[in-house]
Amino acid sequence: MSAQNKAPAPEIKPWSGRFSEPVSDLVKRFTASVGFDYRLAEFDIEGSIAHARMLSATGIIGAEDLASIERGLAQILSEIRSGTFNWSLDLEDVHLNIERRLTDLVGDAGKRLHTARSRNDQVATDIRLYLRAAIDHIIGQICALQTALLDLADKHTDTVMPGFTHLQVAQPVSFAHHLMAYYEMLTRDAQRLVDCRKRVNRLPLGAAALAGTSYPIDRQMVAKALEFDGVCENSLDAVSDRDFAIEFCAAAALLMTHLSRLSEELILWMSPRFGFIDIADRFCTGSSIMPQKKNPDVAELVRGKTGRVNGHLVALLTLMKGQPLAYNKDNQEDKEPLLDTVDTVSNSLAVFTEMIPGITVHKEAMRVAAAQGFATATDLADYLVRKGMPFREAHEVVAQAVRFCETRQCDLADLTLPELQQFSGLIDQSVYASLTLDGALTARSHIGGTAPARVKSAIAKARKALK
Repeated sequence: MSAQNKAPAPEIKPWSGRFSEPVSDLVKRFTASVGFDYRLAEFDIEGSIAHARMLSATGIIGAEDLASIERGLAQILSEIRSGTFNWSLDLEDVHLNIERRLTDLVGDAGKRLHTARSRNDQVATDIRLYLRAAIDHIIGQICALQTALLDLADKHTDTVMPGFTHLQVAQPVSFAHHLMAYYEMLTRDAQRLVDCRKRVNRLPLGAAALAGTSYPIDRQMVAKALEFDGVCENSLDAVSDRDFAIEFCAAAALLMTHLSRLSEELILWMSPRFGFIDIADRFCTGSSIMPQKKNPDVAELVRGKTGRVNGHLVALLTLMKGQPLAYNKDNQEDKEPLLDTVDTVSNSLAVFTEMIPGITVHKEAMRVAAAQGFATATDLADYLVRKGMPFREAHEVVAQAVRFCETRQCDLADLTLPELQQFSGLIDQSVYASLTLDGALTARSHIGGTAPARVKSAIAKARKALK
């Protein structure tokens, strides 16, 4: 909300008749939420139109009033979209700003709009409408990022890299298989949001302040008009809980955690100590003092913003933990963390989707790294097991062979056949097929394995799922 759109408004509050003195300027500034909840404006208007049509359909207001309300709200929506709407701090929030402007435009009809509702159920409805739209948008962004990952993976099903545990070389995997792990994480993130949306998509309107209303309203009509799956069944719960927002923030925190893990790997892989990838210049920055530097700032910032989203989740949990029923002013503090979580997640997904296609993969550096750290040791143990040796015994035999290689500063594949046979007479010339990186990849040809053929199949399945 730009400063030039703020305008003074009369000091008349909708509840001022109860009080003997005006609100202090300090309290106005402290309690006002219009500085951030103006972002709910279009959803507030959408909900108000549905509410007004229901009031008319049930005979609570007349058709003439409805026509005036619809005309006035249409003009307000146009003013908001064009940036000419005057937002007033004196009017506290988005709801009262719109209501005051509506009354200015259409007179008493505007004053009748608030019949059978409260700001309590009004704001709960606005937040749900906003969050539902945000979830739909973010799910679309997740799909776009998954597509970018699939496109990169498609090029590297045969690219060998070291798989790590404890950040130590463990077993060789294909780079595509590694990327597909993040595809799976993002799939679960999208599924969590789809599930969260079911609980977001319930209509609070009609709960009024906390106990419902004495007017003969039709909540189902409003729910249908706003495309809610149903109504909140308890008026106290409808206006007071924000568990749907907390659930979204929890899902968002998990999503950001996955992006943070990928960020960490991109940062490590781009380091000269790994040299696995290069990120396009347009997603990096330099140093003010060291001319050689190329810093992966986008990945670092996403990693940092994960803490921000995690903090918002804890903030909302803490906000709700001590509140008695029903609505309390504490809940004004739900919007800034929620709005910022949506922005942070959306921006992070957008920048990642742009950045992934610009990654250059250094295949040879990955292969050289995969050849270090005895990455095929497990394959040697499996070879012995297939020859009839119990796995625990094979594990011990290979461990001894690894120690021997360490003294010789060589890899298992560098040992001669007689040198290998001193650890087990079961070993013959066929062992070398198990000690190659490509052989190790190909051997893991089962669902979820890293064999190139399996990874290609997984990519094809993923593309089909995204359509």
